[in-house]
Amino acid sequence: MTMPCGYLNRFLSLALLTLCCALAACSPRQLIVQGVGDALASQGQAQEEDLELAREASAFYLKLSESLLRESPGQTKLAEAVAAGFTQYAYAFVAFEAEKLAAQDAKKAQQLDQRARRLYLRAHRHAMAALEQARPGFAQALAQPDPQRWPRIAESQAGLAYWAAASWGAYISLSKDDPEVVADLPLAVRLAGLAWQAEPNFGDGALASLMGNFEAARAGGSREQAERYFDQAIAAGAGRNAGPYVAKAETIALPAGDRTAFEALLRQGLAASARRSDLSNQVMQQRAQWLLESADDLF
Repeated sequence: MTMPCGYLNRFLSLALLTLCCALAACSPRQLIVQGVGDALASQGQAQEEDLELAREASAFYLKLSESLLRESPGQTKLAEAVAAGFTQYAYAFVAFEAEKLAAQDAKKAQQLDQRARRLYLRAHRHAMAALEQARPGFAQALAQPDPQRWPRIAESQAGLAYWAAASWGAYISLSKDDPEVVADLPLAVRLAGLAWQAEPNFGDGALASLMGNFEAARAGGSREQAERYFDQAIAAGAGRNAGPYVAKAETIALPAGDRTAFEALLRQGLAASARRSDLSNQVMQQRAQWLLESADDLF
């Protein structure tokens, strides 16, 4: 069997690195893990247009990345990629399927919801472990009532904090029958707020959209403030991110019973997804279309 040239070059480079490390009496295993981990972290940030291919490849990618993260827990970017991967997989391929099945097969939908919960929790634990690794006592500081004692998030950690908060919020949303889990919502909101202070423009509006969702969900939250967050997310995406439009439709227009605004936002989301065909937009395109088709049942 022959090996493609690109793979061969990387293999030879890796072999040379291993030899050099051995001669220098260092730990080649750790350097190899570090190098592969960096490569996987970069791959996790790459755009994939084929939704089905992404689904088929995700399980292997996530398991490999998770194994490498256990070998090298200090790799912040790899931890961020792993947390992002598990969260996105749970949302796009498990929780969404559960929503679509709920009316036809409640038992299967419940099983999928339980699986999504486990995946969200897995993502959250990876992200929090990395934050704890960078700052021992992070979780304990986050739970302090005094804002002066809350942990500080560096700009480089904003992505990690975002995925920790997003997966936490998603886990809580599927655990409404568990008061102990729901009681953690203020901490998830707080963590997102700390990420917001560090890098409000993270993810071209992804963090702003999360802030909008949390503002609408938290006790005493402001609908007007939530709308402002969503509008900021839409502006940050320059009309090319479908997510904030869909989130605003579900979080603002739907509870208000405003079908006209609901459908208009979803159509704007569809238009945004056509401007940039990445994985996130494809997922949101499917969701927007499904919500439009379900409008008669929702209103």
